[in-house]
Amino acid sequence: MKLYKTIIIDDERLAREEVKRALSNFKEFEVIGEASYVDEAVRLIEALKPDLIFLDIHMPEKSGFDLLEELTKVPQVVFTTAYNQYAVKAFELNALDYLVKPLREERFAKTIEKVKQDIIEHTEVASMVLPMNQKIFIREGEKCHFIPLTNIHFIESLENYARLHFGQEKAMIKRSLNLLAEKLDPKIFFRVNRSQIINLHYIKEIHPYFNNKLQIILTTGKKVEVSSRQSVKFKNWNSL
Repeated sequence: MKLYKTIIIDDERLAREEVKRALSNFKEFEVIGEASYVDEAVRLIEALKPDLIFLDIHMPEKSGFDLLEELTKVPQVVFTTAYNQYAVKAFELNALDYLVKPLREERFAKTIEKVKQDIIEHTEVASMVLPMNQKIFIREGEKCHFIPLTNIHFIESLENYARLHFGQEKAMIKRSLNLLAEKLDPKIFFRVNRSQIINLHYIKEIHPYFNNKLQIILTTGKKVEVSSRQSVKFKNWNSL
């Protein structure tokens, strides 16, 4: 039986215990760590590389959203919170699910099934990086596209879908941005933030932005904001 390494992040001990109790019914999930604040969680995730994190949104000093911005590689995420007004933003960040406390047994079980299916798909899709001379086939309703990877200049996340921009056209594919990032050549496709990937060959201008971030303008005129962490990575990667 495959074990899925799991970390629970919540500033309330009782809330962490609640998630652990719910997970105890699913023996394939192994809780390998807990954290009560963001900086502790970042260190734990970078060191232990979990498959899944259960993440509270409201925590002291930094939020769950802040945590995701600080990670180099983001595991699968299920948000757990007492508030429901952040659901839209959570799914924009490719969260697998959004659970409102207190946790309900039936709802939690559905989340676990979704997690297992997504991890399986992620493992299958991420097995090989696509060569840049390859074309990909996308069927969108009655319309079909056969797109050279070199023509894709921008990719954005839309919940569990991604929208690919190529030439003057765009198309939807039922893949998360995490999955696509694993399949695309990182020397060509750069993830500028949690919800956007750009083709580096289409960069026209780079400008300093707020809080040491960068703003990149593509040859298409599209402007993208690079997250703080990815701005540092981009600067280091492209410096002499």
